[in-house]
Amino acid sequence: MTVRDRYFGVLGTGSAAPERILTNAELETMVDTSDEWIVSRTGIKERRIADEKTTSSTLAHRAALAALESAKLGAEEIDLIICATVTPDMAFPATACLLQDLLGLRRIPAFDLSAGCSGFGYALSVAESMLRSGPYKRALVVGVDLLSRITDYEDRSTCVLFGDGAGAAILGELPEGFGILASELGADGARGSLLQMPAGGSLRPASLASVEERQHYIRMQGSDVFKFAVRIMDEAGKRVVAQAGLEMDQVDLVVPHQANMRIISAAASRLGLPEEKFFVNVERYGNTSAASIGLALDEAARSGLLKHGDHVVLVGFGAGLTWSALVIKWWAEGDQHGSC
Repeated sequence: MTVRDRYFGVLGTGSAAPERILTNAELETMVDTSDEWIVSRTGIKERRIADEKTTSSTLAHRAALAALESAKLGAEEIDLIICATVTPDMAFPATACLLQDLLGLRRIPAFDLSAGCSGFGYALSVAESMLRSGPYKRALVVGVDLLSRITDYEDRSTCVLFGDGAGAAILGELPEGFGILASELGADGARGSLLQMPAGGSLRPASLASVEERQHYIRMQGSDVFKFAVRIMDEAGKRVVAQAGLEMDQVDLVVPHQANMRIISAAASRLGLPEEKFFVNVERYGNTSAASIGLALDEAARSGLLKHGDHVVLVGFGAGLTWSALVIKWWAEGDQHGSC
């Protein structure tokens, strides 16, 4: 494990999800699928869908307020905002800037990053580096996505997978040995075409043709993504645990990207860990992209599964293709975590 003179980690967590639940039974009326088919292949039973008034920034705001309450901090004590999303309110300004305004903050840096479902891990790692090297004391990290906005509900191979949500964490300095012990970020851009939204950018700007061809929705080559996901969660998970100076049997909990139960089960087998050590909520939310790990981490913390001093691994993969893995030694003074 790398010797550090300062340690930074999670002071509080929060999450938010829309009220509307889209069940598998409802999807059966929309596309040629069945509850049995969806559950057996993905483990998903329902997902949350945002209403027309909800945006990524407003859902992120709810999660951020819950995280601030959990950390017992006021918004004015935040020095930095990083928002991970692939569904920003608009191309620009950044959703993080809109969130800054909703929180009543001024002047502090605020920016978005796009790493797909790996986004929350990317944002945690970037925030920790900025806290360590810059003049910042506390950072707000939010992973938020409204994938329902870019899901093709005529494509049965993808529409059963995705939902909306937000997960947030407040990062700050912790006593020696606690917080983020190790992290790994990576990408394989040569595989980018396996998971993409083809139109809407500078390569193919929005046009009548792009809309008619349904190019503004998620397109995924599921089998190839599955193989990549299982391999990279195994390899990155093992590397980051070793980097933290730990053995796999010292891992108390794994919070994986909630994409698909089959992926999680396969990754657990390759990592040599029992599935009981993996926190799973995919059955209730589906794949919420950048929100996935943050939302799951908040639920794990609030449920009491995370104890003071536990070693937790966060690991995920996403569009890019990207991956992120972190090891955190959990700090819990009061075990107070919030959600909205």
